[in-house]
Amino acid sequence: MHTPGQLPAAPAPAPAPAGTKVPITRVREEVSAILAASAGDQKRKFVETVELQIGLKNYDPQRDKRFSGTIKLPYVPRPRMSVCILGDAHDCDRAKEQDMPFRSADDLKKLNKNMAASYDAFLASESMIKQIPRLLGPGLHKAGKFPTPIGHNDELSVRADEIRATIKFQLKKVLCLAVAIGNVSMTEDELVSNIMLAINFLVSLLKKNWQNVKSLFIKSTMGKPHRLL
Repeated sequence: MHTPGQLPAAPAPAPAPAGTKVPITRVREEVSAILAASAGDQKRKFVETVELQIGLKNYDPQRDKRFSGTIKLPYVPRPRMSVCILGDAHDCDRAKEQDMPFRSADDLKKLNKNMAASYDAFLASESMIKQIPRLLGPGLHKAGKFPTPIGHNDELSVRADEIRATIKFQLKKVLCLAVAIGNVSMTEDELVSNIMLAINFLVSLLKKNWQNVKSLFIKSTMGKPHRLL
């Protein structure tokens, strides 16, 4: 049975691939320090997110092609991320049964156009996808939240967790990036797995791979940065 916030079990962290500049032992050491701090005197009343912060070099955002890529992590980094179903009658009924937020086409006609600010992400029935620009205007697309299509045979909670587990690296106008790769309620192994996969995927997007990486840090919401590179 699927538990919300939990994707199917992932394998133990793989050793860092050849050519990496960040040994898995270093990552494990810094993750351990973050978890120890978050559980000690610095424990907060909320679950802190853990971010991967990247500094790039030898890149000109004005001239070089701006990269963009998404990858699904083995463990959900943002279990509280809100996902709304924009559904036909069948999918709205399923969402209601599973206590998931949903909106029908009739609901969208009555709502204002600013749906993008209401939820972090959206899933939409295949029959609804083509109607969304007409019903809501360009807001979701501009916010980078255009819905992911779902079929009637898809398990809604699984698809929602896939979105919660997916991170995006995108170069814009500055040479620094930050993505949520976990939270302090996760185990050390889970965080290490997510971090290693995220780093190696990012490096694969860069035109000169590791030669474009200036710095790598991990940091909890309220904690201090921990340098990996």
